Amino acid sequence: MRKLWEDHITWTRLAIVSFAGGLPDLPATENRLLQNQADIAAAIRPYYGAAASATLRTLLRAHILGAVALLQAAKAGDNAALARAHDAWYANGNDIADFLSGANPRNWPRGEMRTMMKTHLDETLKEAVDRLNGRFDADIRDYDAVHRSILEMADMLSDGIVAQFPGRFR
Repeated sequence: MRKLWEDHITWTRLAIVSFAGGLPDLPATENRLLQNQADIAAAIRPYYGAAASATLRTLLRAHILGAVALLQAAKAGDNAALARAHDAWYANGNDIADFLSGANPRNWPRGEMRTMMKTHLDETLKEAVDRLNGRFDADIRDYDAVHRSILEMADMLSDGIVAQFPGRFR
């Protein structure tokens, strides 16, 4: 889980940097980031099944595409589109948290999952805004915060799977 979620924030960061800078590697970076969402979904397949994996993949793909819409609206200065994209992105975050909690409610309580996801979205948004506005020192500090919290989330997910399926682990 740590590797998968560190890849998530790394490829997200690279996409933010490429987007903000108008770099030509953005399409390749976005493709790699979307592959990470499939990788995360595949990691739960052995425990929760193919249908759950497909649902998570759809939710995570929407998470990334929603972030793209948010960045595009912010860069364009379109406040109405920005508000819509923001609300949709956070609603998707709740959907992801609720889906995960539904799969393992004892170890991934809904409130904790929603809080963890909101923290991830808040920190990632701050990172993107600071990057878009050229506040590079803040942007780097933001990424460090994103990294710390994503490791907590990865550990919660791993611990929850082990607790729910103890017979599959030594």
